[in-house]
Amino acid sequence: MEWFNVGRIVNTHGIRGEVRVLSTTDFEEERFAVGNKLAAFKKDDKKPTWVTIDSMRRHKNFILLTFEGMNNINLVEPFKEGMLKVTKDQMTDDLLEENEFFFHEIIGCTVISEEGETIGVVTEILQTGANDVWVVKGSKKEHYIPYIEDIVKDIDVMDKKIVIHVMEGLL
Repeated sequence: MEWFNVGRIVNTHGIRGEVRVLSTTDFEEERFAVGNKLAAFKKDDKKPTWVTIDSMRRHKNFILLTFEGMNNINLVEPFKEGMLKVTKDQMTDDLLEENEFFFHEIIGCTVISEEGETIGVVTEILQTGANDVWVVKGSKKEHYIPYIEDIVKDIDVMDKKIVIHVMEGLL
C-alpha cells in the first residue's frame, strides 16, 4: 500500500489525549477535519493504527488533535514522534483547483529552464502565505523558485518535469 505523510506527531499536549502535530499536508482543513480517518504510525512501526479525528484546533505553529476513544495522555503517548498518513485512495483530486497540485506530485520533479538547462530537483515546498516557494537543489546550490505564473511555465507531473522562465536575479 502506498502511504503519504500528512503530519508528524511531535509531542502530546496536556493530559486529555491531545497530540501536537506538525502538518506536512497542503489541505489541513480537509485532512484534519473531525470525523476523518488517518493512519497513525508509531515511531519505527511498519503497521498503522487507524484513528478517527475527534477534535482539531490550531495552537501556534501546530495543529492539536484528539482521536476518538483516546481521551488521556497514556493512550496517545506511544504515538509521540510518529507519523500521520493517508492512502492514495484518500488523495482525492476534487480538493484541487486548476493549476494546483499535491505536494508529493511536485517534490521530486526536475526543474528545467525554457532554454533546456537543468536547474535541479524540487526537494521541499515552503508555504509563505502569498504563494508557495519551491526549494530546488541544484548541483552546486539550492534555489528558491516562487510558484507564480510569470516564472512557472509548464508542469508535467507524469514525466516529473517543470519548465520555468529564469528572470534576472532568480538563480
